[in-house]
Amino acid sequence: MHQLHGSSVIYRIAVGPRQGRKVFTLQTIPASDPQEWIGKVDGFSLHAGVAAKAHERKKLERICRYIARPPVSEQHLSITRNGRVRYELKTPWRDGTTHVIFEPLDFISKLAALVPKPRVNLTRFHGVFAPNSRHRARVTPTKRGKGKKLKATEGSQDKSPEERRASMTCTRGHKGATLKARFRY
Repeated sequence: MHQLHGSSVIYRIAVGPRQGRKVFTLQTIPASDPQEWIGKVDGFSLHAGVAAKAHERKKLERICRYIARPPVSEQHLSITRNGRVRYELKTPWRDGTTHVIFEPLDFISKLAALVPKPRVNLTRFHGVFAPNSRHRARVTPTKRGKGKKLKATEGSQDKSPEERRASMTCTRGHKGATLKARFRY
């Protein structure tokens, strides 16, 4: 799946005899209107030019419908005479691309890259909201996270940093030994 994701993001063919090559595209003259509020980095894009206030319910509904739309529109899909899959883009890309043409196997690999892994959250949190952030307990309503102070174990303040490090190394060694013993072939 890593190869499929990587190829999908950089518009390369992931499988088959044309593996590694760029996807075949049809282009027109690019639009002269630069889009100011769109940021694009490494195949990902973020549009920051749309906002809705709490009382603008229709606008908010339109944004929610846009976010919840399927990744591929069936109305834009067609099969060419020679059996390739042709996908018509809603708006031309900056370089003028209007259609993308795939071999059937490559198109299926692109679709497979869009399917999320089972039991994985689709929303990723970064910064203070990230699961491992030490400030998460300060900013979340439930005050859960790694930012809570752990109760000090008895006698841990009496040890020097070298003694604590040595005891941690010793513990890690035992865990590793039991895992090795448990999974011998």
